Amino acid sequence: MTAINSSIEPEKSEDTERYSAFTALRHRDFRLLWLGQIISVTGSQMQLVAVHWHVWLLTKSAFALGMVGLFRGGPIILCSLIGGVVADAVDRKRLMIITQSVMLASAACLTAVTLAGLSHVWPIYFFTAIASSASAFDTPARQSLMPTLVPARDFANAVSLGVVVFYLAMIGGPALAGLLLASHGPGIVYGINAVSFLAVIGALLAMHTRGRAIGEATTRVSLGALKEGLRFVRRTPIIVQTMTLDFAATFFASATALLPIFADRILNVGAHGYGLLGAAPAVGAVVTGLVMARIGTFRRQGRLVIWSVAIFGLATVGFGVSRVFWLSLLMLALTGAADTVSTVLRQTIRQLATPDYLRGRMTSINMVFFMGGPQLGEVEAGAVAALIGAPLSVVTGGIGSMVAALIALLKGKSLMSYDGAPRN
Repeated sequence: MTAINSSIEPEKSEDTERYSAFTALRHRDFRLLWLGQIISVTGSQMQLVAVHWHVWLLTKSAFALGMVGLFRGGPIILCSLIGGVVADAVDRKRLMIITQSVMLASAACLTAVTLAGLSHVWPIYFFTAIASSASAFDTPARQSLMPTLVPARDFANAVSLGVVVFYLAMIGGPALAGLLLASHGPGIVYGINAVSFLAVIGALLAMHTRGRAIGEATTRVSLGALKEGLRFVRRTPIIVQTMTLDFAATFFASATALLPIFADRILNVGAHGYGLLGAAPAVGAVVTGLVMARIGTFRRQGRLVIWSVAIFGLATVGFGVSRVFWLSLLMLALTGAADTVSTVLRQTIRQLATPDYLRGRMTSINMVFFMGGPQLGEVEAGAVAALIGAPLSVVTGGIGSMVAALIALLKGKSLMSYDGAPRN
């Protein structure tokens, strides 16, 4: 563990008195990407809410809602490994411009077919799968690019601000989508998402940072390059354990796919309430993310990851048993807060433990876990909800997440002993 700890510790800032929650925004290229992501991720969150609501309106089927997760997660699992190899072999900025353009085109096509009068669910699944396939290449490129935009001492702050962007989008996106769904339907939401991708494309074009990986040798798109990435992950226990815990927790505790059922039939709050339910996790997450960005460094990070996953599962159980709207919002906000702690710490550990020329491949392997888990979890949640009902599906999922945390507590020795705090 000593070698791993020394490789992932960020340098101490020489100007600690000026450190703030927004320190990483002092760096121009990170600031450009961060601002572009606020717009783009908001559009994506709006579309995700609209897709689930649209599928529910067309089918009234919990299983059909769960299938959205299959068409989002399947392409990620199939394409992410090659996506990581490509991200390490080509200019990452150019790759992102291509992937963002593909996602723009997918949202635009979904807008067109919806406004033309969509009566079948399969086009929603199809264009969702296209966008997810592009995401399997976009995410390794973006996360691999991130450590080159800020110095190592500011990277944890940059990760926290990146999480804040995502959850700010989850606040504004679902809430705005709920209003538009109630007044105009899903077509306008898909159109807004299509336009939002222009923000990231513009940011990438304006950035000065080089997009090619810095490493020991030029990476080529090959089976050997993929095997090199797999070997690195397999031989780094702290990465393996964080990935496994993430997958198990999110696979079982995927309640978001079932929110339309809770809004429509259990809490009786309609489309407006559905938007608030979708935004609730982000409220807790944004507050937590800003606090973590301000603090900067945490001790006993491994244990914090495990306990945050346990709290995530407990809050999911609380949401499943709640029949009071405000309590449901509170439990969802707590899931967002716990997930933020886990996400920031896990991503900081993994990115700084990985050499730049391997970051795309490490991220792509992790995508199978941190994106495949939630999406396949939606399939599991939908199937279980169809059998025993949505509330019990959510409750059993939360229990599964807590069991995963307990196993990590007992078996994850590298994670339990990991302390990423800088040494004096």
